[in-house]
Amino acid sequence: MPNTYVKLYVQTVFAVKYRNALIKECFRKELFEVIGNLINETGCQTIIVNGIEDHVHCFFTLKTTLSLSEVMKSVKAKSSKWVNENQFLEERFEWQRGFGGFSYNQSSIPNVYKYIENQEIHHNQEDFKNEYLKLLQKFEVEYDENYWFEDLI
Repeated sequence: MPNTYVKLYVQTVFAVKYRNALIKECFRKELFEVIGNLINETGCQTIIVNGIEDHVHCFFTLKTTLSLSEVMKSVKAKSSKWVNENQFLEERFEWQRGFGGFSYNQSSIPNVYKYIENQEIHHNQEDFKNEYLKLLQKFEVEYDENYWFEDLI
C-alpha cells in the first residue's frame, strides 16, 4: 500500500478553569473562530466550534501525524493567551486541565454538528455536568469521580 488514507472525526469538550462562566457573549463568537483557526493551523480540519459561558465543544478531523492531546494542548494554550492579550476580562483566563475526546463515524456528522451548533438551546434543558457524564458513559470512558467538575461559578 503506497499511501495512508485516514479520516478520523473527533469531538473534544473542555471547560474554563473552575468552570467559571467567563466566556462572555461579547467575545464568545470570536473566541470560537480563533479556536477553529488554531485547530486548522495544526493541520486538522475544523467542522464546528461552539459552546456556552463555561465550556467549549470542537468537532474536527484529526490529522494522522498528531495526537489529540497535542492538538488540544496547542489550542487551549494559544486560545487562553488570545483571551488574556485582548483583555476581555479583568481576571486571568485559563482552561481547566484535561479534556474529553470522542470519535464518530461519517454518518454521525450531521447529528454531531447540529448538537454542537445548538449548545445554548441544549443547556437550557441540561447542565454541563450531566451532559459530560452522558458523553463519558455513552462512549464507555472510564473516569475518576475524584477529578470531577465543581458546580458552575
